[in-house]
Amino acid sequence: MTTERYTTPRLFSDLAIPSGEVLAEELEVRGMTQEELADRMGCSPQVIDEIVRAERAITPEIASGLGKALGGSSQFWTNLEEHYRMTLEHIRAKAAAERQTS
Repeated sequence: MTTERYTTPRLFSDLAIPSGEVLAEELEVRGMTQEELADRMGCSPQVIDEIVRAERAITPEIASGLGKALGGSSQFWTNLEEHYRMTLEHIRAKAAAERQTS
């Protein structure tokens, strides 16, 4: 008996939404400031601000803090960041391929 492996291709859009943008929207919906979140997480407000401005990645440690402070899963934040980074790489690779064929 032969077992074939099927893989689902990853689908990427040409729009990379920073995880910090999702975080900013979450804070707005909750009526929470970046400073309040930083206080709940025990980190500097600068860290939250840099994430919101897409200047800092959400690390596993930050994801854990977000999960605890916002009452959700740290895995959600980790996956969100990974998808953002993978989409950025897809966009860069696609642009490089297009430049080579032009």
